[in-house]
Amino acid sequence: MKESEPTDDTPVLEAKNLYHVYTSNEEDGNVVALRGLSVSIKSGEAVAVVGPSGSGKSTLLKALGGLMKPSAGSVYLNGQNMTRITGSDLVRLRQETVSFIFQEGNLLPDLNALDNIAQPLRHSGVRGKEARKRAMEMLESLGIADRAYSLPPTLSGGEAQRVAIGRALITNPKVILADEPTGALDPITGRRIIELFRELNEESGVAFLIVTHSREISSFANRALELRDGRFVAQHGNDVDDLDLAATRELLIDDTGTLSMPPDMLATLGGPGRFEILDIERDSIRMERVDEERLQIDEGTEMKLAPACPACGYDYGNSSVEECPTCGATRPMVPSS
Repeated sequence: MKESEPTDDTPVLEAKNLYHVYTSNEEDGNVVALRGLSVSIKSGEAVAVVGPSGSGKSTLLKALGGLMKPSAGSVYLNGQNMTRITGSDLVRLRQETVSFIFQEGNLLPDLNALDNIAQPLRHSGVRGKEARKRAMEMLESLGIADRAYSLPPTLSGGEAQRVAIGRALITNPKVILADEPTGALDPITGRRIIELFRELNEESGVAFLIVTHSREISSFANRALELRDGRFVAQHGNDVDDLDLAATRELLIDDTGTLSMPPDMLATLGGPGRFEILDIERDSIRMERVDEERLQIDEGTEMKLAPACPACGYDYGNSSVEECPTCGATRPMVPSS
């Protein structure tokens, strides 16, 4: 059956009921990395994925980007079922839709910055001269044209990550999958990369799915999904409202006072935990998760430089410096409100 043509409402990336099992002959047996996971990303949306090591984040990125085929389930890129196509058709769909940014950059060490960025264009059939011309324009837009002929080992962490971003953007992807993109960078350089992501998202409409532990990246995202044991157990963000739960669903309370609810409702609430009762009367209860258990993910939160050094208390005043002149600590970002 022919895939339907994508429309304006078609998600740029969608996964349905993904399972993946790593087979093993070891005593512990097979490892289930993904357990019926589903996610949908709209055009221009920025989504963060958070979770502990071993929760399935790397497997998820590989499956969503077509680097591996899941054991079961489907992945759609721009409305096309990627798990049903192979060979040149799969390569072409990936080239037209998705790009990767890795924590370490993964630049080709024997190619200079210019040729690293031009490489995806050459793989897609663009002639060498045109590919290098467009790669130089990309370097200029990223502010590192002066490093065009430098090899990766001679680049700083921030410069190398900008080259990696340029390589991801050169094919005009609809969605970028990023794996801890600031994890190997110092806080100030990481901050520059986050601002670049924000510009790309707001000005060019590039969608992002970012695996991260950084609150600053999470604040840039529209929403965050919490991944544990191969499942999304909670969703966070200002666009997630407990009052939006469907009125046709039922909560069951037995004689012992135990409350049961459908798994998808529990996920929208943010998963299991402690809640305080804000208001209660007959046939009605209003509750809210306790502050210390909340995952601080705020949709589009504006961040600003901290007014004082948290290490030594130095008052920055109206200064815009990013390192404390007294103790040398990096000046953190804090919510503006």
